[in-house]
Amino acid sequence: MHMSVRDTIVDKLSSKFAPNHLEVLDESDRHRGHAGSRPEGETHFRVRIGAPALAGLTRLQQHRAVMEALEAELKGGVHALAIEVVGADGPVIPAGIPS
Repeated sequence: MHMSVRDTIVDKLSSKFAPNHLEVLDESDRHRGHAGSRPEGETHFRVRIGAPALAGLTRLQQHRAVMEALEAELKGGVHALAIEVVGADGPVIPAGIPS
């Protein structure tokens, strides 16, 4: 059975970082017609992750660590990856965004 790109990202980040908080959002539908988009989607993702393994690193180091964990996906069909490293308890959700 073929795993979705989203599920692969969840599996890889969970294995690598053992996060306390992890959200992987497929935002491909927001980018239809843009460079790198494909009709079947799975090209644009947002990751929100909170993990002790990322604590104490600079933001650049955190982003590099996440991107290294997803190297195969980024070289494959993933065109864009937005990364938000949050506290271990999860993000502060801005008003107007459903949780």
